[in-house]
Amino acid sequence: MRTIIEPFRIKSVEPIYFNTKEERQYILETADYNPFLIHSTDVIIDLLTDSGTSAMSSNQWAGIMQGDESYAGSPSFFRFQETIQQITGMPLVIPTHQGRASEKILFSILGGKGKYIVSNTLFDTTRANIEFSGAEGVDLLCKEGKHPSIPAPFKGNMDVEALKNFVAEKGAENIPLCMITVTNNSGGGQPVSMQNIKDVKEICVANGIPLFIDACRFAENSYFIKTREKGYENVSVREIAKELFSYADGCTMSAKKDAFANIGGFLAMYNEDLALQCRNLLVITEGFPTYGGLAGRDLEAIAIGLNEVLDENYLQYRIRSIEYLANKLIEAGVPIMQPAGGHAVYLDAKEFLSHIPVEQYPGQALVGALYLEGGIRSVEIGSLMFGKYDNDGNLIPAALELVRLAIPRRVYTQSHIDYVAEIIIEVFKNKTAIKGLKIIEEAQMLRHFTAKLKPIQ
Repeated sequence: MRTIIEPFRIKSVEPIYFNTKEERQYILETADYNPFLIHSTDVIIDLLTDSGTSAMSSNQWAGIMQGDESYAGSPSFFRFQETIQQITGMPLVIPTHQGRASEKILFSILGGKGKYIVSNTLFDTTRANIEFSGAEGVDLLCKEGKHPSIPAPFKGNMDVEALKNFVAEKGAENIPLCMITVTNNSGGGQPVSMQNIKDVKEICVANGIPLFIDACRFAENSYFIKTREKGYENVSVREIAKELFSYADGCTMSAKKDAFANIGGFLAMYNEDLALQCRNLLVITEGFPTYGGLAGRDLEAIAIGLNEVLDENYLQYRIRSIEYLANKLIEAGVPIMQPAGGHAVYLDAKEFLSHIPVEQYPGQALVGALYLEGGIRSVEIGSLMFGKYDNDGNLIPAALELVRLAIPRRVYTQSHIDYVAEIIIEVFKNKTAIKGLKIIEEAQMLRHFTAKLKPIQ
């Protein structure tokens, strides 16, 4: 096979500032071993998140100049709305400033004490907004998704039998929403099959439970369906996405992922009564329904990006570039979530640092080691992010201890990725020198954003 090249040319560049290992040691200590507290100028390769960090295209930048900033009825909104309607088939479109704002509005209306929101796996802000409403978020990940080192084509699927049992146990009247995240971010960026979405939809219909899609990475998931699920080999990604959304009653999206935008998101749905409630809350918290916390220029950039992400040449390059890094690590014996995810490579921190117990946060320790060795910023997706405490104050660990290396879209070249692989392999060779961490300060919710830690001596 020939090399799959980037389906774009670079038109503008931004300098990277290089620091020394000694300087990074001081920076890490000053940031209390939390990558969110490190200044971006002190980072060499930033893989903290793929959210809002994409490189926008020349067409998007041109579209920004077309943005109409009228308070109400901007033509930029109608282009935004029409694009989303065409892709999702959903007639009611509500703009928000980002995905968590969509979640806040949705769960403020549908959540509440005694209610359960079930999902394949909820990400951090989604779970936080559910819990803030008083409801409980429940993850029903398929069995394959719980074994990082064993490859399977759709490890992001929901456990259908577990869903049936949960509905029978808790009662459909206590489950106002079922949500499928595509791709499954907390579960290693793994895709969800079309068949799984159909099966979940069937259960939801039988029990009168609305099904929503968390659509942050819908295009990447659709490409996986095309390449991995029988019967979709000759179907376009755009058509696959349209079918995927057809099984849902609504969706939320952070446009900072698959729409290549630096900010923005939306809610889309069919239910007019729910949409009216969402718009009423939108006016209080975000803005008028035709801008929803966004500038007209952002609405334009999102509309253009949503069409660009469905380019199959881009998606082939995107998925292959993640596989490229994953394969390099697998060849070196580094334990990772297999197969490669759609937007990130996930290191299996529990296996990588098997000498560090989960209560000493091996994922966060690995995050610090990668920054110290090579200036790479990543994020822990494990017991720091998702861990809870029991009544005695003991840690209830997360199901998986992962470190996510989220690759921003259209930002880094192959040589950057080669460098990342070299640093990870170097850290792996010297892993026994890495020490666990303990928390010295934490917030009640979303603690991983602001927590302060220090090494255990």
